[in-house]
Amino acid sequence: MSHYVIERLRADSPHLDQVAGWTFGAWGHQHQDATLQSWREATAELCGPDGVPSVFVAMAGGQPLGTASLSPDDMSIRRELGPWLASVFVPPEQRGQGIASALVRRVEQEACEHGIARLHLYTPDQQSLYRRGGWEAVEDVDYLGERVTIMRRDLG
Repeated sequence: MSHYVIERLRADSPHLDQVAGWTFGAWGHQHQDATLQSWREATAELCGPDGVPSVFVAMAGGQPLGTASLSPDDMSIRRELGPWLASVFVPPEQRGQGIASALVRRVEQEACEHGIARLHLYTPDQQSLYRRGGWEAVEDVDYLGERVTIMRRDLG
């Protein structure tokens, strides 16, 4: 499935549950007090009309294929670094089609359109994906029980 569009996710979208389910499944275990319902509510709060915060979803045939967010705060130990590229997720069966990279570019575009000069992200294992997109490593830290790399991208 190579034809898809990237849309802004709205809090009242019928796809909110799918997106929240993906990201809760991927990262919910790192937040001991999180429930799927609280995660869904937090995801809905990130569905801003534009700028920070925003959630994007790649869609094809009425079905979501992946998601990424522009978030004001994604790392409690580095709050000074926001805004963040966050929650980049593509289900395994949809990977390898450039969906994650397209979602990242859409978040970068949104940031640029709103005067944001620099974005940050953190990742335990996708450094090469982000390096290919122009991101640079800043530091390695222990966060939420795993070793992660904080990366940044100057937008221009």
